[in-house]
Order: sequence, then C-alpha cells, then structure tokens
Amino acid sequence: MTKTKSLIFAAVSAAALAACGGNGADGGSRDSIRAVGSSTVFPFAKAVSEAFVRAQPDFRSPIIESTGTGGGMKLFCAGLGADTPDMTHASRRMKASEYADCQANGVTDVIEIQVGLDGIAFASAKGGISMSLTPKQVYEALAASPYGGEQTNKTWSDVDPSLPDQPILVYGPPSTSGTRDALKELVLEAGCDTSDEMKALKDSDEDRHARLCTEVRSDGAYVDQGEQDNLIVQKIEGNPNAVGVFGYSYLEENADKVQGLEMNGVAPTYENIANFDYPGARPLYVYVKKAHLDAIPGLKEYLVQWTKMWAKDGDLAKIGLVASPEDVMATNQKAATEYTTLDGAQLK
Repeated sequence: MTKTKSLIFAAVSAAALAACGGNGADGGSRDSIRAVGSSTVFPFAKAVSEAFVRAQPDFRSPIIESTGTGGGMKLFCAGLGADTPDMTHASRRMKASEYADCQANGVTDVIEIQVGLDGIAFASAKGGISMSLTPKQVYEALAASPYGGEQTNKTWSDVDPSLPDQPILVYGPPSTSGTRDALKELVLEAGCDTSDEMKALKDSDEDRHARLCTEVRSDGAYVDQGEQDNLIVQKIEGNPNAVGVFGYSYLEENADKVQGLEMNGVAPTYENIANFDYPGARPLYVYVKKAHLDAIPGLKEYLVQWTKMWAKDGDLAKIGLVASPEDVMATNQKAATEYTTLDGAQLK
C-alpha cells in the first residue's frame, strides 16, 4: 500500500466511523484495531496480532485488552464508533441477552467466528495433590448450597472418601469470566443434575435451579483470582494442596509447573478436547462489528490472519488452541472472509 493510498484509506475510514456514530476524542476516527474480551482467548489473539503486524507492516498493531468475556461483551455491545471496540473475544457463546443489548445500541450486524476449542482444565502443582474428579464431586465441593442444603464439606475426603484428606482450596475465575460460565454449565450444572430432584427443579423453577446448581461457595474454599489465568497458575504452583481452574492452553503452556487432573477418568489433553471426550471441552469465539470492517484499517486482513493460524498444524496449536472439526472450521472460514452475520434466534 503506497503512502498516498494509505492516506486516502485513512480519510475514508474516518468518515465511515463518523457515520457509525463515533464520538471519541479523536473526532470519530481510529487507525488501529481494538479488541477486548476473554483472558483465555487473549494469548491466541496476541499471537495473531504479532503475525498480522509482521505480514502487514502498513497497518498499526492491534490494541488488545483482557477484560473477561462478560466485560468484553458489555463494551462491544455499547454501540458503534471509534470509542467502542471493533471485536470482542469470548470463551463461551454470546448470550441472547447480550445480543439484545447489541441490537438496542445499534450494533445490529454481528459476525460470529468460532476460532477453535479449549477445555476448562482442573490442575495442581507438579507433584502436588492428585485426584480424578467427576462433575458431581466438583459440584459438591464448590456449590454454595449443594442440592439446596448446607455446604459442610471442608476436605475433599468429606465429598468422597476416595479423594485426598486435604482442605478444599480451588483458585478459579471470577463471575465475569467466560471460563466461569463454562465451569458452571459444563461441570457444576452437570454434577448438580445427577440428582433427579435437581433435574426436575429445572423444569419447575429454572431460576432456583440455576442458583442452587451454579452458585459457588464464598467461604474461602473457592478463591476468585481475577481475569488473569497466569495468576491462578502461580497460586497453585506455590501451594501443593491447591487446585486451579483455567483454560487448557495455560495448562499446556505451563506443563513444566502444573499437572492436569482427570475428569470422569479422562485427562485434559489436546486429543480428548478435540473429540469432546473431556467434559470441560468448549468452543472459543471472536465477535466482530460488520459496520467497522470498512472503517478500521486492517480489520479485514486481521480476520484473515486468524484463519491462517487456527488449523491443527497451525501456529495457534503450538500455544494450546485445539482446532475445530473440519466442517466447523470451513463454516467459520466463510464467516471470517464473507462476513456472514449472526442470527440471534440461535442464541440462549
């Protein structure tokens, strides 16, 4: 891209963003991509950003913020324009309520791209506490009010005599995190619903079911460690009796320091997540404002860069991303290059 063309493009982009309602301090223009969202997706987005800058030196480096999935959705759906992010990363799918917020604030055309898979891994320090867990055991250990009763479990062996006689201490993600949402849906709720009574409650009183099945205890046995998964790694590395909950990529990245704990007898490995044998397997997403595609320099090219790196033998697999199945990857390749938009009717 020549300097003259770059200047023309920047001028057109500024006008397009101004038309989107940008009212930031820069007068409605921005010459770099801005992305927010999941701490789990953050290291992958950072790697894509670095590759994008090397491949496209005429564009500025994207600004990427780790705000958590929930926080990113709020920022993303706040409106259009230069003072709002172009993209948000998510470690769970956009909720119907978030989509409604987007629509109400003028973010009507949202592109959804599944970039790959991850797993919520339970882990401990190398040589630390070791156990094979089930969703039922995790629920009974962490629920604020298991099955509607009082939480009296102090040690893992209180939950199940086959587990270690060690105090329950779990470092995990906060309520704003997509990892916490995945923990609730894939593990806690699954464990709760091993009770026929709780399963029946879902039909009769969905709100009470959600509260009893997914509300986490607040007496110190579960410690909210903020949006930075690396802090959880540090905490369990320093305490051999502690358990951490974070994205699989952090387990792989820190394999010299921590060990994965089995769930239902299945280890959190690339293969087990890819074929969904591991109960904590989940898809990861990127959401993009279609209205910003022609307004922000490099945004289209940046989406293409994701597609170049998310294959099974791609650069993102080397840092822990699990590739989506081939048919899913093909669908999302189309979304990233043809800009098909999300149908809110699909969301929950």
